Amino acid sequence: MTRPKAMRPREPEVAPTNGVEPNIDLSASPLWNPDLAPTRLAQRTWSTYNIAALWIGMSVVITTYTLASGIMQQGMIWWQAMLTILLGNAIVLAPMILNAHAGTKYGVSFPVLCRAAFGVRGANVPALLRAIVACGWFGIQTWIGGLALHQLLAAAWPAWTSVPGNIWMAFAAFWAVQVIIILRGLEGIKALESWSAPLLLGGGVALLWWAVNAGGGLGRILSESTRLQQGDTPFWQLFPAALTANVGYWATLSLNIPDFTRYAKSQRSQALGQALGLPTTMTAFAFIGVAVTSATIVVLGEAIWDPVALLARIGSPGVIIVGAVIVMVAQLTTNMAANVVSPANDFSSLAPRRISYVTGGLITAAIGVLMMPWKLYADAAAYIFTWLIGYSSLMGAIGGVLIADYWILRRRRLSLIDLFALDGRYRYWNGVNPNAMIALAAAILPVVPGFVRAASTPGGQVSHPTIFDSLYTYAWFVTFGISFFTYLALMRGDDPRT
Repeated sequence: MTRPKAMRPREPEVAPTNGVEPNIDLSASPLWNPDLAPTRLAQRTWSTYNIAALWIGMSVVITTYTLASGIMQQGMIWWQAMLTILLGNAIVLAPMILNAHAGTKYGVSFPVLCRAAFGVRGANVPALLRAIVACGWFGIQTWIGGLALHQLLAAAWPAWTSVPGNIWMAFAAFWAVQVIIILRGLEGIKALESWSAPLLLGGGVALLWWAVNAGGGLGRILSESTRLQQGDTPFWQLFPAALTANVGYWATLSLNIPDFTRYAKSQRSQALGQALGLPTTMTAFAFIGVAVTSATIVVLGEAIWDPVALLARIGSPGVIIVGAVIVMVAQLTTNMAANVVSPANDFSSLAPRRISYVTGGLITAAIGVLMMPWKLYADAAAYIFTWLIGYSSLMGAIGGVLIADYWILRRRRLSLIDLFALDGRYRYWNGVNPNAMIALAAAILPVVPGFVRAASTPGGQVSHPTIFDSLYTYAWFVTFGISFFTYLALMRGDDPRT
């Protein structure tokens, strides 16, 4: 299909770092705005440290801690939980690096990359699905930050506990702080991640020190918790859902990682930064969650999986204040990077001329509250078996199509010009690629019955699982595989260069 003469470009320039940028002005396209525009080579300044610091800032967060302790609460002993977490993060690192490649090479964000596979209009479907999940996560992280602020105020000013609606006021205040950061844009997020990473790691080490000191040594708390945690549920019965939950935890970022790697200096910077920052930090901080939860079993006689609740139980006012500040910084760094950048771009892509990055971020903040995060986070089992596994099915299906399209079908070759052209090579059928939509639906359909059963069961664990329940426990793997192979089969014989 030919393009109008005005949109027919020369071959894009290729820099020594193998980065590509357009050599014509794309601003006349209705699919363009300054926030969605490909980054220029001069804008790609993020080093290995910046990428690693980004992952440290996103990984050192309460939901990482509670993911580990929540698995233990379901019946795993500490080393089983750690093995599951390490394996899950090693698995999700692969699609993370694969999807990041296009961001670094072409300077494009996730919703723009989706145009190659789903069509310039069809890309709004995966972008919107990703955005809604991010809104839910934004609400959860904001709720946790609000609880931490509530604990801080109660410790510093005891009369705070008698103020009507105090928790909701703290939640609203923490939400407002994030809105202010959203208004400052992406560079404010980069600065926040870089300086906060050492602080967050230090806070994690301090929490581990308490666990070791209060529990009488690391060996004692781990061995004692192992003895007390031995339950009736076999490891292999818990493992599939727990592994899928760990993969699903970052399945969201494995899609929209181009939103960050479009600023990376090189492929080496993004790949090495992610390899150093993601699995190591996730495993290390999850171990802190395991150790501290084990200490609560030994010291307090019960597993307390929420560190904010733990601070209220064990801390002096000074400890509570310091701990609450660290928790709030952790929530800010994760929320700003993981749960604002992507949906802001995604919402912007729905109407590029009317919705900017900042406007998209404000929409995210509003929807995050409407999704009632206090309910999503209320129960450890529901959090793992319904929320994490449930949305992982959507993310796996989208990821399968994207990786099949970019790595297999197109062999890492895209046309930047056509990603912003309504009648270019990514037009397909009225801007939508039916093959991508069919692959997406075919992948999701088999796990829907299992999701419905899990969502309607208290705690999300079905007592007498059927074949559909078993498929659901492997949701990300099932949907990724089906969409990957279905898309390639449907696109067989099509020339991606035309």
